[in-house]
Amino acid sequence: MDRWRNRPAPDAPDGLILFDGVCLLCSRWVRFTIDRDSEMRFRFLSIQSEAGRRFAEAMGVSPDAPETNVVVLHGRAWFKSDAALTVLAELRSTRHLGLLKRVPRWFRDPLYDLIAQNRYRLFGRSEVCMVPSPTDRARFLT
Repeated sequence: MDRWRNRPAPDAPDGLILFDGVCLLCSRWVRFTIDRDSEMRFRFLSIQSEAGRRFAEAMGVSPDAPETNVVVLHGRAWFKSDAALTVLAELRSTRHLGLLKRVPRWFRDPLYDLIAQNRYRLFGRSEVCMVPSPTDRARFLT
């Protein structure tokens, strides 16, 4: 569990979300975030991109079999349920859900893992990465 404890990420862009671009659940999570991020705080990086692969490896995430997404905020990298809750706590309409971080990780992360391990079977998979709209394209790093 310590492997996925939040840690410093001083060289990573603030507001970066690393996600699995072929996972339909992950793509929906990105769309959900974009739709609620009126301050345009978050940027997105697909793990299937060259930069995404390098960043994943630097964070200890396998680019070929990712177990977690990664969120960088305030100079720290967050993983698993902490990553999702960190984003939710920053979005005005879901800020109250950040309180779920008070629930211990040992309780939250097994549920996150169960969903992550079955995400393709439950939600589907695309053979190509999510293609952002022209309006959102600037928010995606390559």
